Amino acid sequence: MCGIVGFTGTTDAKGILLDGLKRLEYRGYDSAGIAVQNNNVIKMVKASGKVDNLVELVEKNKDIIGNSGIGHTRWATHGVPSDVNAHPHMSTDGKFAIVHNGIIENHAEIKAELIAKGAKFLSDTDTEVIVQLIDYYYKGNLKEALMKATARLNGSYALGVLCADSPNTIYAVKYSNPLIIGVGAGENYFASDITAFINHTKNVIDLDDGEFASLTPDKVTIYDHSGKEIKKEERKITWDVAAAEKSGYEHFMLKEIMEQPAALKATIEPRIRDNKIHFDELDIDIKKYDRILITACGSAYYAGCVGRDIIEKLCKLHVHTEVASELRYRDPIIDEKTLVIVISQSGETADTIAAIKEAKSKNATVLAIVNVVGSAIAKLADYAIYTWAGPEIAVATTKGYTTQVAILAMFAVWAAFELGKINEKEFEKYTEEIKKIPERAQRTLDLNARVKKLADKYYQKRSMFFIGRYLDYAVCLEGSLKLKEISYIHSEAYAAGELKHGTIALIEQGRLVVAVCCYEPLLDKIISNIQQVKARGAEVMALAMEDNKKIFTEADDVLLVPKIYELFMPVIEIIPLQLFAYYVAKNNKCDIDKPKNLAKSVTVE
Repeated sequence: MCGIVGFTGTTDAKGILLDGLKRLEYRGYDSAGIAVQNNNVIKMVKASGKVDNLVELVEKNKDIIGNSGIGHTRWATHGVPSDVNAHPHMSTDGKFAIVHNGIIENHAEIKAELIAKGAKFLSDTDTEVIVQLIDYYYKGNLKEALMKATARLNGSYALGVLCADSPNTIYAVKYSNPLIIGVGAGENYFASDITAFINHTKNVIDLDDGEFASLTPDKVTIYDHSGKEIKKEERKITWDVAAAEKSGYEHFMLKEIMEQPAALKATIEPRIRDNKIHFDELDIDIKKYDRILITACGSAYYAGCVGRDIIEKLCKLHVHTEVASELRYRDPIIDEKTLVIVISQSGETADTIAAIKEAKSKNATVLAIVNVVGSAIAKLADYAIYTWAGPEIAVATTKGYTTQVAILAMFAVWAAFELGKINEKEFEKYTEEIKKIPERAQRTLDLNARVKKLADKYYQKRSMFFIGRYLDYAVCLEGSLKLKEISYIHSEAYAAGELKHGTIALIEQGRLVVAVCCYEPLLDKIISNIQQVKARGAEVMALAMEDNKKIFTEADDVLLVPKIYELFMPVIEIIPLQLFAYYVAKNNKCDIDKPKNLAKSVTVE
């Protein structure tokens, strides 16, 4: 959530900042602003609403010139969305401007203290406390003021700072919130996401918690929490700017749905050699664990629910799933014999980070499944498996989710062999089935050209239900979430066997029920559930394998997937549901890539 961008160089900063903010729009926001420094003067423009509103104001304001600046897209946490509460925030004397991602938990206490000392506050934000605190501690040495101010802060923060006394210099501070340095030629950047500056440089430096940096056009200087200068290695981004652009698609979400065969190939193929699965990044003895706990939030949690069922089935090991935001409050039964698998697309999810810390405090081993290299979760975990899905811009995850499920399926097969639960012949058989997944994903896209017509038929429904059994139920959870988060239609997912235990009371004439029917051992039972809801007036759209002839006599409409081994079916069967959600949202004229109230990376609890 929120986006930060900073630039210092020899060209006009405002265009680079505004372009960076446009590239960060996917993170979710309700206002935006920039501050630009010219010699010893800082000028600021802010606007509620879209970045386009800010662009209009900047174009009208001829004073916004300079070669250094900071920008921000805000997602409201303290104070309503407004021009005043938008970032950047300035100190009373105009000497400092800052942008901030995160939450300062003790802001009320500090604010009261500063007011007593004469500070004047304009906004309702916690962020303004930070800039006034820096100003209070500043006695001509900004590094010292930053260290003193941040030492007072409880919570999480990524900060971008301008000081009127330091022309051509921008400052970055990181603690429990993403912030990365971009290193260019005669210009340098920082941002909450690489996409903000990927069209300018691919050379980056990852900041760790407690570190801060000063950037001039020609130099990047990084300090640890004690103020000692430290050297850090640069790394090079391997994807190009085209990966973060729409490439002719109307929305990023549709582009990323269509990219899934390629993303799955990138995830799977490098890990298969000699027809066996290899995780070179795992130097782990799976035999030492007597249970596995999978924890995550949102779609990543639903990926974990699929993973739970596959791992239990193949490994004969107890696997439990827990929503990360609840984990640490339950005093979970975790010890040194527990393998905790955490899943996060961004690698910065605050609740998941808290869950990792809880697990490690109980001596558990933590394995992270993430997409973003160098992210906080990847660094905190004992082991990290990267999905290699490429950048995902749409707020609603698609290829992030499917590649997570693919990794979990591969892990299950690998672990089952390590545990002696499957023999070498079975290992190779399952590996061969996993190798088919990218091609089957493409086949799934090809089979469902008519999904748009089904969305045209059903988009005006204001409430829908998804039903399935076993693995299909886990897929229903994600399919239902996709629909509700981008189309704003009420949608619920239920284990089909639970219908008769209360939910069937909600079935009425014309209600749409999406029945996921891909797990063949339970096909007769889900067909019975279809018959039950149709007897009460429901319309049924089924999702089934393409050789399933019986389903056409039971459902009103059918989406299809190609045949693959039943445990790996969840990787591809979500794809038609993603497409259905996309076209329903499009018909309802929703902002598909940036759904209301949501953010791509949830970095606050």
